Amino acid sequence: MSDESIARLARSALLAPVPGATAPGWLLDELERGLGGVTLFALNGNVPDRERLAALTAQLREAGDPIISIDEEGGDVTRLAHLTGSRYPGNAALGAVDDVELTRQVHCSLGAELTEVGVNLDLAPTVDVNSAEDNPIIGVRAFGSDPALVARHAAAAVAGLQEAGVAACAKHFPGHGATVGDSHLGLPVVDADLDLLERRELMPFRAAITAGTKSIMTAHINLPRLTGSDPATMSHAAITGLLRERLGFQGVIVTDALDMHGASGVIGIPEAAVRALSAGADLLCLGSREFAASIDEILAAIVAAVLAGRLSEERLTEAADRTGRLKAWLANGHPAAGPATPQVGLEAARRAIHRTGEPPALRDPLIVELEAPGNIAVGPVPWGLSPWAREVQRVDGATADVAKLLARAADRSLVVVVRDAHRHPEQRRLALALLAARPDTVIVEMGLPVWRPAAVHIATYGAARANGRAAAELLGLTER
Repeated sequence: MSDESIARLARSALLAPVPGATAPGWLLDELERGLGGVTLFALNGNVPDRERLAALTAQLREAGDPIISIDEEGGDVTRLAHLTGSRYPGNAALGAVDDVELTRQVHCSLGAELTEVGVNLDLAPTVDVNSAEDNPIIGVRAFGSDPALVARHAAAAVAGLQEAGVAACAKHFPGHGATVGDSHLGLPVVDADLDLLERRELMPFRAAITAGTKSIMTAHINLPRLTGSDPATMSHAAITGLLRERLGFQGVIVTDALDMHGASGVIGIPEAAVRALSAGADLLCLGSREFAASIDEILAAIVAAVLAGRLSEERLTEAADRTGRLKAWLANGHPAAGPATPQVGLEAARRAIHRTGEPPALRDPLIVELEAPGNIAVGPVPWGLSPWAREVQRVDGATADVAKLLARAADRSLVVVVRDAHRHPEQRRLALALLAARPDTVIVEMGLPVWRPAAVHIATYGAARANGRAAAELLGLTER
């Protein structure tokens, strides 16, 4: 094959980012030359509103036949609703309800919203089993910690998305739930043998495959007993041996973003791309800032690897064929799932709430929300009870003045909102200080409810707008 032919095959394996709400000329040129597709990011300004997002995806389609992907999990991880918070609760809330038909309906409605704006690959659902309570990156993104529960909801989520004509992408293979590190920032380690993986991590992936998921995303995690020193994304044993051969998956394997430290922090993105393709990946999500110059470097690295015999032409052709079959499925059309039904999101959020004790009738309540460090997957999405409360005080648990807060709440009801307090000692210290002075304080936990110190405790299992509204209703707050 000529260098040009190799480069065209290499292009078909790339999911490039888009700078802004209008596609630049270089990206349109790459699409005409066979670029596999794009990944949309709210932080790149790709989603200023839904109308302009739909215009952007239409522009991209005029230049080629791209896969248009986005990271829309609902719940805390939302790109469509990054300015307001999602109308759908996330996986932890759906797992708490444990109604697989409700999970299917939520994802079908979410898929319908993606279809309306021209997105055809959703980098969801998260099917990790959140077995580590201190997991800083999965948490409420998982359906739960029980493999069987996660498996049945993984299948329902895949079915719902694909009913709407959007390809699902079960993630993060072979399972990110047992980590206590964030692969955006480093290379987390999961010390599990194959027997433990089969009993815990792999069960939801098997269910997603049986449900017909069109794609699966790899994780930038190290499993020494399986992958040696390599991340799973670059491990032939993990991708080809485990996912292809042992689990029998024949769909498209997508990498998590290669700009993450767990993938490229040591070797760089071009080399990470070569190693991921060699291991068996089909589509490479490059990250949010890998524009024209980066794409040129990645293509050059792939071509050089083929010419040097490190990466075979057959492997590139195989990846292109799988991506082509996915595009054919997307183009064939599917039975109309109907319009989105966002009210199912609020129904799910209401059903997910777990309360301990009976919330009192509130008297001119002061809502104190404790700042929670975000993570890169979630991003800067609004959360909390401010849309429904007259006065909300957002404070840093490490520096807040307890006496001033108590004085402000004198003769008033006090509601303290935390988010994953079990992972943040400064949140617990402040909440306990307020509870010591005001035992009638209501605690609202908008993360995982591992820590429950109060007589009246409300757990929402997520911080999406739907979760906030459900908690506000329970407290008797009304939208301002």
